[in-house]
Amino acid sequence: MKTLFILFVVLAMLSGCQPAPKVSEFAVHYEQPRTLKPFVLEDQHGQQVTTEQLTGQWSLLFLGYTHCPDICPMTLAKLTNIAAKLESVQAVNVWFVAVDPQRDTQEKRKQYIDYFNPRFVAASAPHNVLFPFVRDIGLIYAINNSDELEYYVDHSASIALVNPKAQLEAIFKPEFKAGEVPVINAEQLIDDFKVIVSKYQ
Repeated sequence: MKTLFILFVVLAMLSGCQPAPKVSEFAVHYEQPRTLKPFVLEDQHGQQVTTEQLTGQWSLLFLGYTHCPDICPMTLAKLTNIAAKLESVQAVNVWFVAVDPQRDTQEKRKQYIDYFNPRFVAASAPHNVLFPFVRDIGLIYAINNSDELEYYVDHSASIALVNPKAQLEAIFKPEFKAGEVPVINAEQLIDDFKVIVSKYQ
């Protein structure tokens, strides 16, 4: 009788427990975040940006280029909205990593990012510096027909999340819908971000 009573109490306790929150299928959350390798990029003001600018705060990093016809402006508009909505929860630092250094000069990056949010960082560097950094944050890009004046740059539409220890914490993936440009779902990213921050030690 006593055994049955104990079992009943345990089952009652378990039934009242809520499962730990999980991220959605659009987020890859690393159980063991990876510390980023040292890097030196240049922002839109001509100042160096390094790992130091990623420490002490949460950061969202997105690849793009100023001649991008669709994914970049759409994603930056969403990131502007995301940063505003997260302000009261957990402020985030947003980096636009320009992967077309040939055309994306400091002045052009500043003009471009100021249109969306002048507080965002618009960083770039020569390819020999840029490519290893991009690979380190779990993303990728490639130049198409670089010998021509007009060309496209293939790049990840995902967004990297770096934690306050300058470690790659997660990757937020875009939605792929038939006939539509692959971009992130802002509300889903916010929900996943909150889950990740709640688990962060």
